[in-house]
Amino acid sequence: MGVSSAFVIAVTFTLTYIGMGVGGVPGLKTDRTGIALMAVAILLATGAVTPIEGALALDGATLVLMFALMILSAQFNEGGLYGFAAQRVVAAAGRPERLLALTIVVSGVLSAILVNDIVVFAMAPILCAGLKARGLDPRPYLVALAGAGNAGSAATLIGNPQNILIGQIGHLGFWHFAGVCAPPAIIGLICVYGAVRIYWREELAAAGHMHDPTPVAMDRRQVAKGIVATLFLIGLFASPIPREVTALAVAAMLLASRTIHSRHLVATVDWPLLLLIACLFVVTGAFATHLGDIAGDVRTAGSLPPIDNLRVLAPGALMLSNTIGNVPATILLLKLWPQLAPGTLYGLAVLSTLAGNLLLVGSLCNIIVAERAGDNGVKLTFGDFTRAGVPMTVVSMALAAAWLWLGGWMAL
Repeated sequence: MGVSSAFVIAVTFTLTYIGMGVGGVPGLKTDRTGIALMAVAILLATGAVTPIEGALALDGATLVLMFALMILSAQFNEGGLYGFAAQRVVAAAGRPERLLALTIVVSGVLSAILVNDIVVFAMAPILCAGLKARGLDPRPYLVALAGAGNAGSAATLIGNPQNILIGQIGHLGFWHFAGVCAPPAIIGLICVYGAVRIYWREELAAAGHMHDPTPVAMDRRQVAKGIVATLFLIGLFASPIPREVTALAVAAMLLASRTIHSRHLVATVDWPLLLLIACLFVVTGAFATHLGDIAGDVRTAGSLPPIDNLRVLAPGALMLSNTIGNVPATILLLKLWPQLAPGTLYGLAVLSTLAGNLLLVGSLCNIIVAERAGDNGVKLTFGDFTRAGVPMTVVSMALAAAWLWLGGWMAL
């Protein structure tokens, strides 16, 4: 590779991840997906990456698995499960502390078995409307919704995009992963409750009043269909059949419906997120492939520190997840350190996910909650989220690191 191509790759890679951290292009309505797409266009237009090299950089199996799992989550959304769950939380009698606990349990459990972004997307507006009707401040509950969505999703391989990616690349077993990662995820949910309960205690002190919210219809047949599909898929994960194949087969069966148009299910898929991940595969793949030309083979020279210990991985995951985002951070780390041990992959999955609770920009889940709340007349600011986000993240990550160390999965 020529010096000019290596230079183009280095500059494009650097600017792309700066854009991931900023979240967009100042003065333009260009988000992270737009930045990543422009980066790929530059690499292809300059010849720094050929179309064939770009195609080879794509992890097709991971993208297919993510798409299929989003279809599964969309099945529950179309069946009304998420809206029904949010409505039942709001309608529950009792003090606000009980409502807070219910919000966290429902969000955490659903996010563990379904893609968390779609869960909070559907639940946030119904929580806003119902809590306002009860005379309660929705903000602490929205922080809890996002925090639990992140923490709960850390429990399984199918809870969030970064776990899906890690599981595919590391060929990790579904149940073994859950055995290692579910305990710190549960601890994370407890930390979410404790932090919101303490740092939003004045807002939670308001008793509000009972209100019968507008009933949310749930199609029990469609929800049951989704449950059967989920159980079937998890069972197939234990078979030697590739996960992306089984997941796509299950998704195809869900599309064969007499009541839900396939277009609705497909439209619910988070296409911008899939495009972002695909583009980052190309950008980071080009950088990793030509690392020797760009930086004098820094891996051989020892310039890249090992991340198989908690002293490096925990602060690294915290910093990267809250600058460039936990999904881009995971893609970057897996490209630069492609041969990580299973224990390190467990640590990366748990720590990068819990780290997303620190700031409002730490994960897409948080941003979705804030945007959906704004659409429904509730302003959730950066400061509002940080108020409980910092303590819940610091404590949960410290306890998760202790769990990983005591279990022998990672060294200090």
